[in-house]
Amino acid sequence: MLTPEQEKHISKLLSLVLRHQPDSLGIILDEQGWTDVTILIEKINNKGIQFSFNDLQLLVANNNKKRFALNESETLIRANQGHSIEVNLGYEPKQPPTILFHGTGHLAVDSIKSTGLDKRNRQHVHLSVDIETAVKVGQRHGKPVVFTVAAQVMFEQGYQFYVADNGVWLTEHVPPQFLTIQ
Repeated sequence: MLTPEQEKHISKLLSLVLRHQPDSLGIILDEQGWTDVTILIEKINNKGIQFSFNDLQLLVANNNKKRFALNESETLIRANQGHSIEVNLGYEPKQPPTILFHGTGHLAVDSIKSTGLDKRNRQHVHLSVDIETAVKVGQRHGKPVVFTVAAQVMFEQGYQFYVADNGVWLTEHVPPQFLTIQ
């Protein structure tokens, strides 16, 4: 059983290798972002971290943000979203709720008002269905500010939305005219 500190450390390591730098651990992701569980566990153990399949199952199940997913046979794992490397997560376009939310730090407000929400080095802009989640996200970047996204209007104008397995809504870009500060 992992301690809370070990769980946090391994969760950060998994986020790094499954979303941004698989080569930092010496693993390979397929085009949908999946990697072999056995190889991943072996590579983590080679770093001097005692980590078992049961630990991995618990980490995936207990992750409060549901960042990771195991396939049905639990032989493969991937990150649900947030990749800076090119992967095709296989999400189909979906009609979003009327509004969605995006949390950020107060220092980004002027830029967002000017250019909208950009995916930057990720594949998508991340949006949430509730204000509480957006506030939590924004707190990671300083004093939180929440933008309301007119998602339904965007959808009606041809913008595509996707929903990740963990409920995070994704889109390529949110122009400023679809944003208001909460």
